Amino acid sequence: MSSQDIPEENVPAERDSVHGAVDVADEKHPFADPGLPPHEHRIQDIDERAARRSERTVALLFTLSMLATIGFIAAFVAIPVDKSIFVWPLGHISALNLALGLTLGLALFCIGAGAVHWARTLMSDVEIADERHPIEASPEVRAKVHADFKQGAKESAIGRRKLIRNTMFGALTLVPLSGVVLLRDLGPLPEDTLRHTLWKKGKLLVNMNTNEPLRPSDVAVGSLTFAKPEGLEEHDHDFNNEIAKAALMIVRLQPGDIKDKRELEWSHEGIVAYSKICTHVGCPISLYEQQTHHVLCPCHQSTFDLSDGARVIFGPAGHALPQLRIGVNDEGYLEALGDFEEPVGPAFWERG
Repeated sequence: MSSQDIPEENVPAERDSVHGAVDVADEKHPFADPGLPPHEHRIQDIDERAARRSERTVALLFTLSMLATIGFIAAFVAIPVDKSIFVWPLGHISALNLALGLTLGLALFCIGAGAVHWARTLMSDVEIADERHPIEASPEVRAKVHADFKQGAKESAIGRRKLIRNTMFGALTLVPLSGVVLLRDLGPLPEDTLRHTLWKKGKLLVNMNTNEPLRPSDVAVGSLTFAKPEGLEEHDHDFNNEIAKAALMIVRLQPGDIKDKRELEWSHEGIVAYSKICTHVGCPISLYEQQTHHVLCPCHQSTFDLSDGARVIFGPAGHALPQLRIGVNDEGYLEALGDFEEPVGPAFWERG
């Protein structure tokens, strides 16, 4: 259908021709400026049925964006993070990553495609030329901007095309939820996992180097031994997370050198067990000075006195190292008598 087939009263009125157009160059205007060519109307400008088809197309794209966003959230919740699928020619890939990428990409694409189709088929496409003007806005310019804005809003038909307007608002409202949901991918909620380790009553203290349970005779006075809970192996999938909380350092002191009463009660024949994790930023403590019974964190030089409840005597650490209460089982092996009574490592806002 062409504009010639439409009754004249249905054809939108043309705007005024460009001011200052010059067909032939002269001294005042050295370059010819014939102005803009005659405007050709689109089918949507002259046929309301075509305009409604475009409106439904735009609304469909916005609706698809909303469905894709809902699919993104559903995939994030429902698909296990370790599930993989085979996709030719990519091979085995993460099912979660594929689903998230496809749904988020579709949601964003449909919003963009809907906006482009709306602009190209329903918004005004009349080309206009505006004279240069000073940067400072005069009252006349402000009035013109307001008038142009009102004219643009009218020509966009956003007030009249309620289907487009409502579905666009719905798509733009839902798509930011994708970013909110992604925040959860920073990691699982810690809940109370920061307050507990693998240590519990009856867990043997296992030497980190030999992987054998420790007897009191294995720990000499003045020595430093690192231990882990019985049953925790390096090939376990959660080894790094668990050892970061449960790592122990075992030191044997002369009972008479222990100043703190509770530390003495929680020890066994002068053998004390403290968390190896520095309470500053969580670095592993590895330096021990036999004469002073001080341990030093190599990262920021926080120093703790193991003869006095592992209190901080130097450096940025905020509190003492947690002590693990230990004893000996019927077979003569060192064992834990419970978990740490306070969270190990750096402080956090819920610690209290």
